[in-house]
Order: sequence, then C-alpha cells, then structure tokens
Amino acid sequence: MDLIANLALGFDVALSFENVLYCFFGVLLGTLIGVLPGLGPTATIAMLLPVTFTLPPVAALIMLAGIYYGSQYGGSTTAILVNLPGESASVVTAIDGYKMARMGRAGPALGIAAISSFFAGCVATLVIGVFAPPLAELALKFGPAEYFSLMVLGLVAAVVLAHGPFVKALCMVVLGLLLGMVGTDVNSGVPRFNFGIPEIAENIDFVVIAMGLFGIAEIVVNLERTEHRDVSVAKVTRILPTKEDLKLAWPSIVRGTALGSVLGILPGGGSLLASFASYTMEKKLARPPKHFGEGDIRGVAAPESANNAGAQTSFIPLLTLGIPSNPVMALMIGAMILKGIVPGPMVMNERPELFWGMIASMWVGNLMLVILNLPLIGMWIKLLTVPYRALYPAILMFCCIGVYTLNNTEFNVYLMALFGLLGYVCAKLECEPAPLILGFILGPMMEEYLRRAMLLSRGDPMIFLEKPISAAMLAVAVLLMLSIALPAIRKKREEAFQE
Repeated sequence: MDLIANLALGFDVALSFENVLYCFFGVLLGTLIGVLPGLGPTATIAMLLPVTFTLPPVAALIMLAGIYYGSQYGGSTTAILVNLPGESASVVTAIDGYKMARMGRAGPALGIAAISSFFAGCVATLVIGVFAPPLAELALKFGPAEYFSLMVLGLVAAVVLAHGPFVKALCMVVLGLLLGMVGTDVNSGVPRFNFGIPEIAENIDFVVIAMGLFGIAEIVVNLERTEHRDVSVAKVTRILPTKEDLKLAWPSIVRGTALGSVLGILPGGGSLLASFASYTMEKKLARPPKHFGEGDIRGVAAPESANNAGAQTSFIPLLTLGIPSNPVMALMIGAMILKGIVPGPMVMNERPELFWGMIASMWVGNLMLVILNLPLIGMWIKLLTVPYRALYPAILMFCCIGVYTLNNTEFNVYLMALFGLLGYVCAKLECEPAPLILGFILGPMMEEYLRRAMLLSRGDPMIFLEKPISAAMLAVAVLLMLSIALPAIRKKREEAFQE
C-alpha cells in the first residue's frame, strides 16, 4: 500500500502542467541528440546545467532524466535506418536493425525497437519504485566507514568496467580525485592546491569541468571526422511487427530487460554495457539461432530493451545512496548539489515529491517517447543532412555563455577551454574521461567520510575492517582489483572492448 500511495504522490507531481512540459522538452531533446551522432546525453546535460539554475529542482531533474533515457530511443532510429548510431548504446542495434531496413523491413525494426524500449522503460521504472525504498532504508544505517568503503567500491568498479587499459582508467580516477581536492579544506578552512589563483580558492566548478571534458572536447573530436554520411532511406511502410515477429522477439525483450535492469545499477554500467551484454547473451541463448548479424529481429529487441532498462535503473544508486553509476548520473548529482539537495537516502524522506515525482515522470516520458518517435521519423532523418560545421559554432557559443554566467567571470571560459583541451588529449590517448568525473564528484565526499570515520575511531584505521558491511565492500573492491590484474582476465577484457 505504501508503494501505491507513494506512486500516487509521484503522479500528482509529475502530471502537473509545468513538469509535464519539462518532461516533454527533455525527452524531445533527448531524442534529438540521440538521432544526431556525436553529441550524446553526457555532453548535452553538461551544457544544460547552467540553464537548470532558474528551474525548480523537480522540473530540472525531470528534464535532465528525460534527456538521458530519451537519447536511448533516438539513437535507435538512425541506427536502423541509415546505420548511423546517434548514441553509443545503439551501436549494437545497428548490426541487425540496418540489415532489416536493407531487406525492406525498416518498419518492423522501428516498431520492435519502440515496443522493446517502452516495455523495458516501464518495467525498470517499477523496479526503481520497488527496490529503491528498501535500499534507502539500508543506507540510513550506514556510518562514515560504510559510506567511505561504498565509494571506494564504486570507483574500483568504474575502473574495472571502463573502456581501454586498466592503468589508464586508474590514472583518470586518481586525476579526478586530485582535482576534487582543489579549493578550501572543509575542516581547517585553509586553501590548498589552488596555485594562488583566487577564482579557484573555494573549488573548481563542476559545471566548468563537465562542459570542458564532455562538451568542448566532443566538438573538437567530431570536427576531425570527415566521413561521408549517406542519409538515403528506404520507404518505411508497416510499422507494427507481425505476430510471428512478436512471438520470436518477446523472450529476448524480457531477457534484455532483466539483464539491463541489473547492469544499470552497477558502477560503470548503464545502457552501453547492458546493450552489448544483452546482444552477446541472445546470440548464445536464443533458439533457433537463425541469422544474428543478418537481420534477426531479436538482435534489435534485446539491446533496445537492455539499454533502456539500464539507463533507468542507473538512477537507483543515485537516488538511494548518492553514488553515481556512470558519467550522466555524476552530472545529475552535480545538478542536485547545485540545487542545494544532498544526494543520498535522506532525499526520499526529506523530499518525497522529488523522489517519487522523478520516478512517475519516467512512465510519462516513456509514453511520450512512443508517441513522438514513430511519427517524426522523417524529420529526424532530415536533421542528419545538417552539416556538423553549422551546428558546432552555436553549441560552442552556448557553452561559453553558460560557464560565464556561473559567476560572471571570463576565467571560467578559459578554464573550460583548458579542460576541453584535456578532454581532447584524453580522447587521443584513448583515456575515457568518465572515471575522472566520477573521481571528481566522489573525491570530496570520500575525504569527508574518511575524516569522520577516523575521528570516531580516534585515529584507528581498523574501523573500516571492524564494521561488517564496510569490510565486505572493501573485500569486493580488492577482489575486483586482483581479478583485473590476472593476465587471462585482462586480455579477455581488452578483447571485449575492442570488439
């Protein structure tokens, strides 16, 4: 009964005119950036953080969440029709989806993608509503030692699941932790690591780092690409899949939803890992095997359900523990902090309208996406004909205006450009910036909980091992580090990411 009452509160908040409007704007913008290759939800949310300053907290977070799961829908449209995945999680969808389009079955491919996404989104939202409250209650029992160990485990998992070599991901986390320490020491009030620069005497602004690493760097990297985009699209006729298609794809949708819901919760997981894992699993489990990679409808249904489920369940650690499971969730935590909301289990008790309003808005947003996506296919394809060089000056100007308005100083613009250069260098060195942003967000919180734990134990570090939950999480973190250090596992991991 509590769940029903809480959902009723959530729908009361989500169905207000203002929140419906911002949810619509979020999913529409999410679909748009999902369609356009090269942008992605991380860069878009980073660029929109300054805009949210003037919005109410609930409306701002509903809009940002809509951008994230909306991009999963939009990425499938161009992946199927023109073999151009607009979002990284849609790369797998293009394998069989584009083959189906070439075979004259673009309509059923788009239809099953929409059905899979809608089903997975609804189920994942229900999973959040059911499992988030117990997790939040458990988190209320956490002390400083447990929170510190949880964050250590989160960073280690992010390193293990990050793309590319293990050492590079570890270095990016350490760099993020160091950047998070720049500013004024919370306990002593003494400035540290700011090189005498008054503009960063307090700290480096999260928005500046996010827009530089994900916005400016993304622009420069994409301007280097000169590939020709063929946007000739075969005529899309019947949209709804046949009964045979549904019968064949339904088990894949259910399995993809289940796998994506689990992987979305893991630090470093989310939609990308879920879509790849789901497609791999279907190739091994689906009977009859048919022709995966040659236009099998299950090759569209499985990754589409998985990436949407993963995108939405990644909100569980954010809303219950205050731990970001991927870069987008790190940006969401940044948005909450900017709004004066402390992420974690207290959000459910102190701001129930925010917690349940966000959950209910996901159902509303998923319904909007089904209604939006299929009728607007023609418009999305026409957008692909717009050259990047016409879009990026406007995006760059928007980034500069956004960071300048943070505190009306041009220093932030220069600092954003510096982090943009850092992001570009990271891209060239194949160092994923996601672990850096996770380290930057979690670093100050880890330091605070470490100091609290040491004060409570009078300087005895054994407190982290004496607490059962803390010791268990540290043990898991150590096992993850040891496992990735084994040559056989490291080789298999690198081969998986190269594929």
